[in-house]
Amino acid sequence: MAEPGTGHTSRRALLASTGAACAAMIAGCSTYNANNGGVNGPPPSQPPASGGTPAASGASTGGASAGGAAVLASTASVPVGGGKILTAQRIVITQPAAGSYKAFTAVCTHQGCIVSTVADGTIDCPCHGSKFSVKDGSVVNGPAPSPLAPVAIKVQGTSIVRA
Repeated sequence: MAEPGTGHTSRRALLASTGAACAAMIAGCSTYNANNGGVNGPPPSQPPASGGTPAASGASTGGASAGGAAVLASTASVPVGGGKILTAQRIVITQPAAGSYKAFTAVCTHQGCIVSTVADGTIDCPCHGSKFSVKDGSVVNGPAPSPLAPVAIKVQGTSIVRA
């Protein structure tokens, strides 16, 4: 806003518009929210019916259908004692013991980063070093304050699907 007769923006108007811009930027940032799969805002979109393209990030396994449900992964793609991260779906699937499959949100409870690796019995976050158990998603090493939220899955033959 220009001050009357000067053609210059007032300091007050400049500070007010800068403050509004900062508030809008902060509101757009994602933060952890356990009630929405780990991220504030709209839930992540479901994978396309075709299942998308398999990728190193752990995207869908090709979209095959198991009893009408989209396949998240094949049982063979989840190593015993390890896991598979499905970045697009924000899910990590683990196999803590042979034939036992678990799934958790892949969103770290510390600051909302997506976990990056599953090794040596833990699900690891690259941002600040948090580690979670492949058995139950519990915190093994902080700074994460709480466990990864479980995701309901079921095994249908050699396919892992949402329950």
